Amino acid sequence: MIDLKGKKIILASKSPRRASLLKDMDIPFEIKVREVDESYPESLPSQEVAEYIANQKAVAFDDLNENEIAIFSDTVVVNQKDVLGKPKDFDEAKAMLQGLSGKSHTVYSAVCIKTHSKVISFTDETLVTFLPMSDEVLNYYIDEKKPFDKAGAYGIQEWIGMTMIEKIEGSYFTVMGLPTAILYQKLNQILKEDN
Repeated sequence: MIDLKGKKIILASKSPRRASLLKDMDIPFEIKVREVDESYPESLPSQEVAEYIANQKAVAFDDLNENEIAIFSDTVVVNQKDVLGKPKDFDEAKAMLQGLSGKSHTVYSAVCIKTHSKVISFTDETLVTFLPMSDEVLNYYIDEKKPFDKAGAYGIQEWIGMTMIEKIEGSYFTVMGLPTAILYQKLNQILKEDN
């Protein structure tokens, strides 16, 4: 449906979920990833962290040619102003999930779209509410699904999302890691402006 007008889309992400979402949007792309420092200033407000990191990823691609459009993204889970990244091990994953149990938290997913001549970025947010989760539930999920590659130690599309998320306010896909509807609008806008 999207007319790329001869442009080539680059997804600069290792995330299989983002690749799957872009594929399901019927947008042809290739994956190119460059290592980037994903640290951020401690003084940065939590709702700005994801977009800051997405823009840092874009800085590494300063050699795009005229027919390339690169997409960068980052997702953070924020629980009472604490930014939850990817857990290092079982104990850290369990501590994160215990902190989310029976409460609401916010997921911020940011996207930066870069061409050879411009950069635009945006952030979308979704409020996620978990049911109370027992040790038994948490141990099972972490042992079976190993959510160590996910911010906040969970994937909404996995078992824990299906069984323990009471409600969300906002986009499901934002929680998965890519605000697809806004991305689609912005890509179309860029393609129109470039021609």
